[in-house]
Amino acid sequence: MTALTLTNVNKSFGNVHVLKDITLEVEEGEFVVFVGPSGCGKSTLLRVIAGLEDASSGEINIGGQQVNLVPPSKRGIAMVFQSYALYPHLNVRGNMTLALKQEKQPKAVIEERVAKASRMLNLEDYLDRYPSELSGGQRQRVAIGRAIVREPKLFLFDEPLSNLDAALRMNTRIEIANLHRALDASMIYVTHDQTEAMTLADKIVVLRDGRVEQIGTPMELYNNPANQFVAGFLGSPSMNFLPEDLLGDGENTIGIRPEDLFLSDDGPLAAQVSHVEKLGGDTNVIAKVQDHAVTARLFGQHAIAEGQELRFAFSADKAYRFDPAGQRLR
Repeated sequence: MTALTLTNVNKSFGNVHVLKDITLEVEEGEFVVFVGPSGCGKSTLLRVIAGLEDASSGEINIGGQQVNLVPPSKRGIAMVFQSYALYPHLNVRGNMTLALKQEKQPKAVIEERVAKASRMLNLEDYLDRYPSELSGGQRQRVAIGRAIVREPKLFLFDEPLSNLDAALRMNTRIEIANLHRALDASMIYVTHDQTEAMTLADKIVVLRDGRVEQIGTPMELYNNPANQFVAGFLGSPSMNFLPEDLLGDGENTIGIRPEDLFLSDDGPLAAQVSHVEKLGGDTNVIAKVQDHAVTARLFGQHAIAEGQELRFAFSADKAYRFDPAGQRLR
């Protein structure tokens, strides 16, 4: 059964057309990530799904039911926000049980769901603490636990890790992935961080300027981007783009991922090193090929210095070609 279906969904604020003919499906148990740069419409799309914003046109179906006119509380969704949105006067148990009490769930059901969610999120020792007594990571787990106890048809995450430091982001990302496996629930997750998208998603929806650029699994999008935007957005360091005439005739653009460049004495790309990032297991070399910046990701440790002259090569089957409009040439 399909958990969510969007058909030609549009959203405008006055004369500003924010979402443009969004059509997609989320299957039962699927983890779908909306990714794209700031202002691309991904959070607005999540709010339209949740019912916090009305779609200007198009159809929204959750669990086989059209919900365009259904209020958020009746859509069978639970949302986790970037800001945690915890009630400071309630302890962890109170925050997690509030929605269930408002639904007039039996006490035994409430206790069972809170106990289950607390075990899953390692919150059993914190149920009597207040939000001010918790770390950022613990507060986010409480916000997630509050969503879990509602047993929704669909979980919606709006950039939930943005307020956490790097180590906590990684740990919480792993916890969310484990949670998805344990619940086998349908989840939609919004982020501008392509690493989160690549590591969490069953399916990625890449958005730009309110439109869907491409939908697919992380590796499908990484290996077969439909256009130059998707190719450059996914991958860290990002793909290098060079004019085709650097390598011969042509008006197209060549795309080469940093890991596909390698050092070669007779390589076609003559470069001058401008910066070196020594990461231990890898070395990132940022260099200039004529007036174009390129990044090479070299495995291992390399004694390369700023200002050094190098030559890079790449395999033809690892190169991507894009026309002047940015579309992929097959």
